[in-house]
Amino acid sequence: MTGRRAVQERAFHRWLKDRLVAGREGLLPLGDDAAALAPPAGRVAVWTIDTLVEGTHFPPAAPPRWIGRAATGVSLSDLAAKGAAPDGLVIALQLPPGTPDAWARAVLLGAEAAAGRFGARVVGGDTKASPTRAVVSSALGWARPDHLAPRTAARPGERVVVTGVVGRGGVAARRFYQNPRDPRAHRALLDVRPRVAEGRILGRYASAMLDTSDGLAEAARLLASASRVGLLLDEAKIPWARGLGTASRLDRLRWGTFGGDYELLATLPPGRLSAARSAVARAGGRLTAIGTVTEGRRAWLLRGRRTEPLGRSTWDPFARRGRANAPAPVFRRLRDGGRFK
Repeated sequence: MTGRRAVQERAFHRWLKDRLVAGREGLLPLGDDAAALAPPAGRVAVWTIDTLVEGTHFPPAAPPRWIGRAATGVSLSDLAAKGAAPDGLVIALQLPPGTPDAWARAVLLGAEAAAGRFGARVVGGDTKASPTRAVVSSALGWARPDHLAPRTAARPGERVVVTGVVGRGGVAARRFYQNPRDPRAHRALLDVRPRVAEGRILGRYASAMLDTSDGLAEAARLLASASRVGLLLDEAKIPWARGLGTASRLDRLRWGTFGGDYELLATLPPGRLSAARSAVARAGGRLTAIGTVTEGRRAWLLRGRRTEPLGRSTWDPFARRGRANAPAPVFRRLRDGGRFK
């Protein structure tokens, strides 16, 4: 690391070329006008972009390596939701003048390390002066065109499944609000775990799929709307994250659907459920059937013998609040329905 020395664009770019794998092994040298990646035969490109903004998506004191890791994770989660194998990422840093060079380097090191765990690498990016720190990540992956599982393809009679556990992001957010100065709470909040292996497997079995970055309830609502179907989720079958299973029902739904889980929600024909569950288990993952696709165009929650609608997210990053009509920063005030994405 380099102490408190402010980031300088050209020096930072030279460091990137020496430090990142793509700077030594890419088809084009790092720092060229663009990156070049060779597509595998029979695959289509799947491309996504995300932005993490200080004060909205990460607290100012968050460890920069974990910010870079999270930036990579949220983009790889989108690729996973389309059954894609990640290949390259470009990372753009928006930095106020005077930002420590060590901060910028740590973000890139975190992003590169996270990408490497899934066989990808950072192949380019950009740096710009900005009033607020932000990290933009764009990821490219490759998938079979018949494994894309679009949100529009769910059909009545199919089973609804979810990977991993539900509410891990909400548990992390609750911990942060209780201990906003605890470095462990910052890391937990940024601990994004994209389900890349599970996504590539589910691409072979699923009709429709998306990630739960916005929470289970919002993902179910989006899937129902896109496919013009109903989704009925059984609360008793949902694999709640540790700490939520024994919580009050109000807390369980509030934090369990908060967002930031980055699991996969998918629908698949009943005859494919057993094979899909076994394949995910062999890859070290977990797949749980939590509901069915029905007629209609809403998402519902089954509680015993009663059903109730799953509400849409009330968090809107562009909403104006208060006398001054200023947006309420996520990390300064907790509001009902808020979420970390």
